[in-house]
Amino acid sequence: MSTAAAENSTPAKGAPEPPGNEKKASFKSSGARPGDAIFSSLSVGSGLIIFAVLAAIFIFLLIQSLPAIENWNAIPTNSGKQNLLEFVGPLVFGTVLASLLALIIAAPIAIGIALFISHYAPRKLAMPIGYVIDLLAAVPSVVFGLWGGVWLVPLMQPLYTFLNTSPLTSWIPFFQGNPHAPMRNVMTAAIVLAVMILPIITAVSREVFLQTPGLQEEAAIGLGATKWEMVRMVVLPFGRNGVVSACMLGLGRALGETMAVLMVLSPGYTYSLHLLEVGRHMTIASFIASQNAESTGIDMAKLIFAGLVLFLITFVINALARWIVAASARKK
Repeated sequence: MSTAAAENSTPAKGAPEPPGNEKKASFKSSGARPGDAIFSSLSVGSGLIIFAVLAAIFIFLLIQSLPAIENWNAIPTNSGKQNLLEFVGPLVFGTVLASLLALIIAAPIAIGIALFISHYAPRKLAMPIGYVIDLLAAVPSVVFGLWGGVWLVPLMQPLYTFLNTSPLTSWIPFFQGNPHAPMRNVMTAAIVLAVMILPIITAVSREVFLQTPGLQEEAAIGLGATKWEMVRMVVLPFGRNGVVSACMLGLGRALGETMAVLMVLSPGYTYSLHLLEVGRHMTIASFIASQNAESTGIDMAKLIFAGLVLFLITFVINALARWIVAASARKK
């Protein structure tokens, strides 16, 4: 009887489908529900927005910098005409130099703090330290600039003088030159940047280290490894990809930092490796911030071109970080 009812409910051959049956049949045949299709579309669209925004930024920078690119060999300066590459080259050098110095200073300290919080500190101590690190990331950059210019510069002056004059260190090319007070040099700017990126690297590395499988740690301890040997053989290899990503995030923050560097660094436009000399270096972001208010026409175009170069540098560094992480994952 049930079979007959089912046959009677089946529409006759060639008869039109009732309204709504086509949609139900399509979702049933595809195995998806309407909610799943809507959620999938929204997710894909949200992901594509990132690419659309990046493309829009790149196109905007490229179009706005075309006047400078078209007149690349006759960029006006205070002393005459200048090649566009000669204009942006020292800025790129200063940006990369300050950011790499900051990363070299901050990365070992941040990894050490992350390991202390995740594997050495008691829980009652680890939680407050973690909160303080997270709060440090929320401090405005102008506050770091004031701290660096008012307190750090005078504090570091005796150390810089020692490094420049002592027979133990004066032979090192980085510490040579003729530094003079106030020592608002690229080294001070790098220290300020290191403090700024320290919480970013620490927070990400801490979360990665906390994800280390407990069974692997216990197995290493059970085989007779000390705490440090367990960290070296289990925790650090497990978190290597995450630490690389954290360092690249910190480097990206350092590359784009503006106000703190502008308030600490005396500007200069050379390719000098003398880290203690004043008036030798300048970063792209700080230069744009200092010149933007009074620039028009081709002067504004060359500033936008500098921003385009900074955008490409950041993109290349992030792509390199992704490549490093992917290559490391393949080796595993």
